[in-house]
Amino acid sequence: MTRIITLFCFFIAQIGFSQSAENYLEKIRNNEALLTAFFQQMPKGGDLHHHFSGSIYAEPLLERAIAEDFYLNLETMAVSKTKPEKGNWESFSSLKAKDKLEYYEQQIMQTWSVKDYNGSVPSDDQFFDSFMKFEPTIKGHFAEGMLELKKRAIAENVSYIETQLSTIPCDMNVSDLSDFNTKLRQAASQKDEKAVLKLLDELYKLIQQKEAKKYAIDFNTNFIAKLHKDLKIDDDRFTMRYQNFVLRFMDPVNLFKNLSIAFISANDSKLVAGVNIVSPEHGENSMKDYWLHMVMFKYCHSKFPDVKYTLHAGELTLGLVLPEDLTWHINDAIYVAGANRIGHGVDIAYEANSYELLKYMSKNNIPVEINLASNEFILKVKENRHPFTLYKEFNVPIVISTDDAGILRTNMTEQYVLLAKRYPDVSYATIKQYVYNSINYSFIQDASVKKQLVKDLDARFKTFEDKFSKN
Repeated sequence: MTRIITLFCFFIAQIGFSQSAENYLEKIRNNEALLTAFFQQMPKGGDLHHHFSGSIYAEPLLERAIAEDFYLNLETMAVSKTKPEKGNWESFSSLKAKDKLEYYEQQIMQTWSVKDYNGSVPSDDQFFDSFMKFEPTIKGHFAEGMLELKKRAIAENVSYIETQLSTIPCDMNVSDLSDFNTKLRQAASQKDEKAVLKLLDELYKLIQQKEAKKYAIDFNTNFIAKLHKDLKIDDDRFTMRYQNFVLRFMDPVNLFKNLSIAFISANDSKLVAGVNIVSPEHGENSMKDYWLHMVMFKYCHSKFPDVKYTLHAGELTLGLVLPEDLTWHINDAIYVAGANRIGHGVDIAYEANSYELLKYMSKNNIPVEINLASNEFILKVKENRHPFTLYKEFNVPIVISTDDAGILRTNMTEQYVLLAKRYPDVSYATIKQYVYNSINYSFIQDASVKKQLVKDLDARFKTFEDKFSKN
């Protein structure tokens, strides 16, 4: 009886803490400064939709380009380690000598990120075009970026990041397999899944003969594991895991080659949490081959059933693509590819049989990664146009993420500020559930690591909520 009374008192006390935090949140709903202070201190669990290169702020990338005397394209603001033969390129040392460096620094900041964005180019172009312009500054400097992200995460009470760190380097020659491009696309145009799977099986065997596994092993051992260990990334305050990813714009053979290696890598390493697919969803190849890509994921899952994967799906809106193209991407990611999570999911309201799809996601615990700042900038979708409430109404598990905090000049705290301010019916208890979702629905393979992160989250929330119980 004593134990029961003790547990009851503990339960009541915990409710009291939550209600105090809840009451304070309701008082400050319309004050962004107060909300920022509140959410800055609130434990935020994990960031599950996270692109490494897009999460590094432009300032250290620019400093590196200047320090290493890169060449700058004076028209595009792209940089290069060596001077390309074509284009108007000039070294940073030359720009400094001509007293032009400060001018171009401002232009670069406005091109590599959304800083001072003025609408001179479409927002989606501004965002997606930035990656390749600063990409040369990241090569060979992953360590600095990982430590920057860890330090920033700890400072704002984020305990876990599941980042898309790098594509897997692969120089495998598949030119002799190029006829599969035509065959796969012909079968895909007829939605002949049986024929596509048969072709993929042939292609997979040929890729394995070209020693696909060695690329996965080299990546896991000499890149992921080495960086992770050397930098001491995991500690009692922070944990990081990695998603392999492939690029949508590649031809089918090269994409499938990379996808196969990505699955092999994820299957063989506990540090690689899962697999993803990236690049603009509305791009030419992305749209043309979308269904084919989903079947490729289905095939790889049949080979590696333990590997988890999340898919960028429905990062589209009315006007960006034809109306009929808004009706099937999330459907195919869920029903064809069998995604364990989806990222963005913005076009859900336009999807065919959207209510049934939402019910299916809820019943099968398939979360959606909500990226409020990203969707606002890239797609111009926010507030009541955003389908957040639709997912919430159907009890689809929700996780809150940043997407590309560096390019977007944002952080995890701001995502929760936007959430609380724009959706006043979302209670503190619900927000807290989203935080726990970010750990519980992570792809961490080691159950003991996930359990420890949840335990740590319990302790962090107790400390946070105690602040309000004492006021």
